[in-house]
Amino acid sequence: MTTSQSTIDFLLDQLSSLTSVHARKMFGEYALYCDEKVVALVCDNQLFVKITPPGKALVGESYVEGEAYPGAKPSMVIGAEEIEDRERLCELIRLTAAALPEPKPKRPKKARPRARRPHSPKRTR
Repeated sequence: MTTSQSTIDFLLDQLSSLTSVHARKMFGEYALYCDEKVVALVCDNQLFVKITPPGKALVGESYVEGEAYPGAKPSMVIGAEEIEDRERLCELIRLTAAALPEPKPKRPKKARPRARRPHSPKRTR
């Protein structure tokens, strides 16, 4: 099951007080960015926030760990009730982004060599 657009729209509306938040579709699911850092994944209409010490302190020991997909690093699974609390959700995303390292700069794309056309004999008239 993939994440519905209405779920993303609702999350972005809840986080609208944070100006630097956006979502990017990836493989039918979404990555949630804050300050150009991936802070969470949204998979199967469920929010998985990266685990950071400030985020854990805000949520408390009652948080549930889960994997956004098989083989993923553990994340905090944020329930519907917690998503409804706009101020607390914004604070969690802001604290998580602040605790994460700056993203590595992207390397410039190398220009691909142009494909060579096979040599064709010259035509004579």
